[in-house]
Amino acid sequence: MDTIIFVMLSCVSIDKMYIRIYKKYLEPFIPYNVFRLYEILFCKYYSLKTSSTTFTFKNKKYKYFIHSYNHTWRNERRVEVPIIWDIIKDKESIKILEVGNVLSHYFPIKHDVVDKYEKGASVINEDILTYKPKKKYDYIVSISTLEHVGWDEPKKDKMKIIQALNNLRSMLSRNGKIIFTVPLGYNPYMDNLIIHEKLNLNEQYFLKRVSRDNLWKELKLDKNNIDSFDKPYLNGNGIIVGIINNR
Repeated sequence: MDTIIFVMLSCVSIDKMYIRIYKKYLEPFIPYNVFRLYEILFCKYYSLKTSSTTFTFKNKKYKYFIHSYNHTWRNERRVEVPIIWDIIKDKESIKILEVGNVLSHYFPIKHDVVDKYEKGASVINEDILTYKPKKKYDYIVSISTLEHVGWDEPKKDKMKIIQALNNLRSMLSRNGKIIFTVPLGYNPYMDNLIIHEKLNLNEQYFLKRVSRDNLWKELKLDKNNIDSFDKPYLNGNGIIVGIINNR
């Protein structure tokens, strides 16, 4: 029963990007209700198919995350979201900052969110390089956002990610933590810094997509097992989970 309720709740929305694609390319050929039914059925299919399927991260088992928003069954959010959400879901009494507005699309949240572009009632629209909060945070988390820093901008800056992480460090309370995920193969500047351990992370973990049906496995990172973004499978084929401790 719990699985059925989860499937119904997680398949009621469709993200704006796919609506734009539908209106631009498919609307003359496919009625919207048919397109919408296709998305819901696929979401339900993958939810039921993988309801008992798990992946392992740091010796802990997690359920794959399935949701219609951003079609998580197709991409790296299938593993990123459960890892990050597991860290903060029961920590309502502490100060948390999320960089990039991701978790609010899937869960009710109460923490601060800073996102340069995405609008929202509780979203702070500011560049993470210039964001200077008055308070300190116990946890700063980010899902598939930091790879855009210094890359998807009018002027590319290969060192901006280091500056951004230094700014985030300055926001941490004593014993605070930064935990972030980024896909490899998307931003070559960041990939190079990760491979050569130039981000000054305290911990770094690598998960690799190992099958067409989007199964993932934790492996040791080396430059020879990094695949391109969108190759061999669409979207991310490997992610880094980076951790910074303020001690």
